[in-house]
This record gives sequence, C-alpha cells and structure tokens, in this order.
Amino acid sequence: MTMEENKEFKSLPMIPLRGLVAFPGNVFHFEAGRRKTIIALNQAMEKASPIFLLAQCSMEEDDPSFEHNSFYKIGVIAHVVQMVRVSKDIIRVVTDCKARARVTGVLQEEPCFRVDVVTEPCYVEEYDQQCKAMMRLAISCFDRFHMEAALSEAEGYQKVRRTGDPNRLADYMAQNLPMEPEMAQEVLEESCAERRLQMLIAFMESEIELIRTENEIQDRVKKQMDKNQREYYLREQIKVISEELGDGDSPAAEAEEYRKRIEMLQLSDENAEKLLKECAKLSRMPFGSHEATVVRTYMDACIALPWNVTTTDRVDVAAAEKILDRDHYGLKKVKERILELLAVRQLQPDIRGQILCLVGPPGVGKTSIARSVAQAMNRRYVRVSLGGVHDEAEIRGHRKTYIGAMPGRIMAAVKQAGSMNPLILLDEIDKLGGDFRGDPASALLEVLDPEQNVSFHDHYIDLPFDLSRALFITTANDEGAIPGPLRDRMEVIRIPGYTLEEKVHIALEHLYPNQLKKNGLDRRRVKLSEEALRGLIDGYTREAGVRNLERMLGSLCRKAARKIVSGEVKTVKIIPEELEPMLGPATFTPDDLATADQVGVCNGLAWTAVGGEMLQVEVALMEGTGKLELTGSLGDVMKESARIAISCVRTLAPKLSIDGEFYKKQDIHIHVPEGAVPKDGPSAGVTLTTALVSALTDNPVRGDVAMTGEVTLRGRVLPIGGLREKAMAAYTHKMKTVLIPKGNAPHVAEVDEAVKAGLEFVPVESILQVLQTALVNPIGVPQDEGK
Repeated sequence: MTMEENKEFKSLPMIPLRGLVAFPGNVFHFEAGRRKTIIALNQAMEKASPIFLLAQCSMEEDDPSFEHNSFYKIGVIAHVVQMVRVSKDIIRVVTDCKARARVTGVLQEEPCFRVDVVTEPCYVEEYDQQCKAMMRLAISCFDRFHMEAALSEAEGYQKVRRTGDPNRLADYMAQNLPMEPEMAQEVLEESCAERRLQMLIAFMESEIELIRTENEIQDRVKKQMDKNQREYYLREQIKVISEELGDGDSPAAEAEEYRKRIEMLQLSDENAEKLLKECAKLSRMPFGSHEATVVRTYMDACIALPWNVTTTDRVDVAAAEKILDRDHYGLKKVKERILELLAVRQLQPDIRGQILCLVGPPGVGKTSIARSVAQAMNRRYVRVSLGGVHDEAEIRGHRKTYIGAMPGRIMAAVKQAGSMNPLILLDEIDKLGGDFRGDPASALLEVLDPEQNVSFHDHYIDLPFDLSRALFITTANDEGAIPGPLRDRMEVIRIPGYTLEEKVHIALEHLYPNQLKKNGLDRRRVKLSEEALRGLIDGYTREAGVRNLERMLGSLCRKAARKIVSGEVKTVKIIPEELEPMLGPATFTPDDLATADQVGVCNGLAWTAVGGEMLQVEVALMEGTGKLELTGSLGDVMKESARIAISCVRTLAPKLSIDGEFYKKQDIHIHVPEGAVPKDGPSAGVTLTTALVSALTDNPVRGDVAMTGEVTLRGRVLPIGGLREKAMAAYTHKMKTVLIPKGNAPHVAEVDEAVKAGLEFVPVESILQVLQTALVNPIGVPQDEGK
C-alpha cells in the first residue's frame, strides 16, 4: 500500500460550493456571486494564497455556517488561475485543483470563511493485476459512456489514460461525469483508489443503460413523427389534386376533419382505432357515394356521444333533502333511499351500479320524483318511455348495415343528456312487449346489470360504452309483470297510494297553485275551502294517486275563469255547496258500498295494478238441487276459492250449527258486483266463506269490517300479498276493522301511519276466528280455541 505524507495549511480562504464538487488534478470552473466568496477570492489574489473549495450539504441554503453543519468535511486545495467579471454581481473563476484535504479548524466566518486544513491523499492498496484490470474496465466504461451520450473527448483524457495512476484516473473521471453532488462527494471522501473506481464503474454502467433506453424511446418517437409527417404530406397532396380537379371538399379533407375531432375525444385505443379506420375508409370513397353517406352518419353519431364528459354530483345530503321535500310530499321510502345513496357516495365517490325500481299505482309521483332526484343530485335528467316497446332493436339499436339504422333508445338518451353519468328514467318497464322481432326485456338485462354495463354494446355504435356511472330509475305499476331476471337486477321500492290527508296537503301545496297559474288565476280571485277540497276528493275522485284530482281542480279553475271573464263576479269562492253546480252530481256516493250490516254480503279487499280496491261478495240461497252459480267475471283461481269455501263450510257445519245437507237442498249463487271487471286470485277465500256462512245462518255481517286471506279446506287462513294497498282501500271506504292472516301481521308495519291509526287490524289463523269478529252474532268457538 502506498500513501503520500499529510501536509497542513493554515488560514486558507474557503469558497463554499453550491451543487458542485471539485476533484484534485483538474481545472475547475465556477461562478461566484455571494459576498463572502468574492471577499475570499480577493484576499487570495492579493496574497497569492491557495484557496479551499468545500461543498455545502444543501443547495437551498444561501448563508451556510459551520455552526449549523452546512458543509462536508473534505474538500480540495486549489490555486486561482483566472477571474473574469461577467456581470455586475457574477465573477467567473478558473482554478487549478491540487490536493484533497480535510478541515481541521474554523478560524472565522466573517467577512469570509478561513479554515485550517490537512491534506489527505488517496492510497492504492496494491498495484497488481486486479488494480490494472479495474482501471482498464473503468476506461472502457468511460469510453462507452461518451459514445452513447455522443460527447466529445475532454481535454487531457489521453494523457490521464497513459499515467497508470488509479487515483488520478478516478479524479479525472469523477470531475467529467454528470453525477449528483451527493454521489460526487462520496467519491471524493473515499480514500481507497480501488473502491473509488468501483463506485465510478457502477455509476457509468447505470448511466449507459439509462442513455440506451432514452435513445430507444427517442428513436421510436422519431419514427412515429416521420410517419405522421409522411401521412400529412400525402394527404395535402391529395387535397391539392382534388382542388385542381374541381371536386370541392374532397373525402380526404373531410376524413381529416373527422380525424381531428376523434383525437379531441381522447378515446380508448380500441375505440379510437376503430373510428380512425372508418376515417381511412371515408377518405378512399368517391365524393357523394351512398356508402360515404352511411359512414358520415355513423361517425357523426359516435362523435356526438359524451365520451369522458361527466357532471359533478351534489353530495350535500341536507340540500338534497330540501329539494326532495320541496317538490314532493310523502314518498318517505324513496327519499330515504336517495339520501342514503348520496351519503354513501360522499364516503365512496366511485360507487357504481345503482338501479332502483319504483312500483306503485298511477298518479303517485313515480315519474316526477325521478326528475327531483336528478335535480337533488345535480345530474342531467332524461326519460325513456318503454310502454309498448316490442322490438329488441329499440333498446340495442339497428346494425348500421341496414337502411335507416340508428342507435337504440339507451344511447340516444345518453346523447340527449350530454354526460356519461345522467339519471336515466326507464318509464313503464312493466309494459314492455315482445314478438318475433325479439324481447326488449332481455336486451335490458345488460343495461341494468352493473357487472355488464361497464362495456355496453349498442348494435349501431358497435363500440363499448360505459353506462356504469349512470343512475337508472325504472317505474312500474305491476311488479308481477316484470320478468324475473330483470326484476332481480333492480332494487324495488314500493310506493303506496295517498291517504285523504296526504291528498289534501298535496292539492293545497302543489296541484291547486299549479292549476291557478295555468289558468291565469291567483288565490285572491279564486278561493278554495278545505271542506270543498275534501268533498271533491270523496265525491269526484277515487284513486290511489292524484291525477284525477288535478284534472278536477283544473276544471274548477276553468269554470271560475269563465265566470270572472264574463263579468258575473270578480272573485269566486268554492265551498262544498258549489261543487255540484260547477261539476255536476258526485260520481261516488257513500251508498256505493253500503256499510250497513247485511246477510250474505261481505266486504273483501283486492289488489290491482292501480292500487287497492274494496269489493263486496254477495251470496244468495234458493231452494233447489244443489247447483252452484258463479258470476261477476271471476277467474279460475277465484272460482276454485268459491268451491273451497263450500267444502270448508261443509267440513265445519257441526261447529257452525249448519245443516250438513245444505249443498243438496239449496242452490247457491255467488256474485261479485261490477261484473264487467275481471277478478281473480285466492285472497277472497275468507270473504266468500264468511258471506256463505252468513247466508246459511241468516246472521248479518258487520258492515264496518273488511277482510282478506286465502282459506283452505280445513279452515286455515293463509297469508296474502298487497296488504298495504288493501289497507289503504279499507281506510278510503271508512272501514273500522280489517281481518288479516296472522302470517301478514309483521307487514302491518309497512302500512301508512294514518291508515294504522284509522283501522284496527285483527290477525286470524282460522275461519272460525274470522266468524267471531265479522258476524253480528258470533258463532263457532272462541278465538283462542280456533287454532
């Protein structure tokens, strides 16, 4: 191992280097501008003194200090060769670096740095074959680095190569390689020549690989640019030739315009490639050809879609709740579900796959609540009517090879909305048809499946389009009419009909003001009393929703407007006594469904697609031979229920004190009024049985009791569906007691609060319990024994 002797230098002016590291044996250039640096240089020049070049640890520090450990410990002793002022504040300095040295003491920091240093020469452990091999490898790497980086050979390189001194070689390479200051300082502080060369070889190998990668990328970019320039040149030539021939706007120019529009859309590679192929096809077609027109129409339809265009959701739950409450009264379940959706979206903005189905009778606000939801969420709203749609191509579109082909209704709705995350209302989804042209309900399976609609394929567009960001809301009157697989993809929210109090509130707050505005009136000129409004609801409308009520309010406003315009009166006050002169006799009267106690007449409850209904079952007995007559447009299931009721009564005849031979001696006629209306279902079983027992025992049925439930041959009462709608019907017709199957008792919680407060629900398990409550003179066994 060889090592030179250490030498001490006292009170050398020190130059802080920022972002630079000097190495011995090299000419080192730097620019000086800081006050302390310029003072130190001037003092060195005056006294012909060496200077000490020391790198500071942080480039951002403008006023470094030894007290704050701002400097490294090892630097380089150098002589100032030249100083040139390049500007008012900047001096360019050329130095000759002599030796590596370590700071041993700090004498002063003002007005400039002065330090004591001692030289620390580097050493060679053993100048053997391994050392020579390492030098040769370092030289090879240095040459390859210069070749890859396309750098010219630095001055003095050939001389350094021939010296055979590993330390001199390492200092020269370190000074001429683009190393970070931190790594360069590590090389400077390393004393062993072999390890210094190893560090430099590792750095150069890494840089060579990086430069090769950069060159490969640059070559690919250059080739692409050359290709684009060539295509541009050729297209310009075609354009000029077409202009010279007088062809007007050439297909190539038109295709170029389409190409620019496609590039602005920032489509996925797959979609962009397909559309660019269509552009290339268009550029080769004769101007005015039929095929060119088809391609143009297709391109326009694709470009018009809102690719990557979205609106920002409003996730303020409180603000959304105010909007929903402002626009609609009631509909608590729908509002709660929408507010839950907004709350979840606030916590998880990327949630997708929200598909809701609102099921309820007409006129309860299913369509209008969807518009309010869109406003509450700050989304664009578009409605797609599915009623009567029977062609699968209406949903998915026609293939563009057909004449007059166009996108389906879903893509047309997205285009109309102008964003990828609209609220799309699929109205009347239960009224989809189907014939030899396909099943549109099956086509909707992909649209309403969160796992599939991420890449929805319209037959005409023929590009994957992401529908998962859209919020789909569907509406239906009859849940049973929706195909099972389609219903399984949606979250069903059932909307009941409105109670009287709700209708009054909706009419006063929404319907009546709207009709006044439509007819050019105001509340000062037309006054509607609440009593008249209640009379209008009871006598002229009988519906689950409020559509007919709004129509009647409009009729009142028109008649009031005529009176005011004719000069008869200046203001119109509508009271209950004015309803008949203005609207004619009441359509519905309290006598329509008698509430008096009658023999053989029982009030039943039925479910329909437009809400609940109450119907009476009448049983008449006549002397005869045991014939059974069923009238009233009864369906097969209801006819079977009538036969089961007779068999049930025969089974229980001894307990009911009924002649067991009644079915042989008497003819039985069962009729359900409103014979033109078809009726079916098993839930009339208890009503039929009760009416039959009443007729056989001459025992009246309470007129304020309504009932529903399926009955078995053994007299058990089985659960039914549609309890909420049936309870609403009983409440509307002013019943007091409703008999329901015990299995439906938990469903009473879903009934409207006003209905629960106005009705007494009596769960029953057997027909004997029904008779105990329904008949004026109870027969059979007590309720606790009728199990």
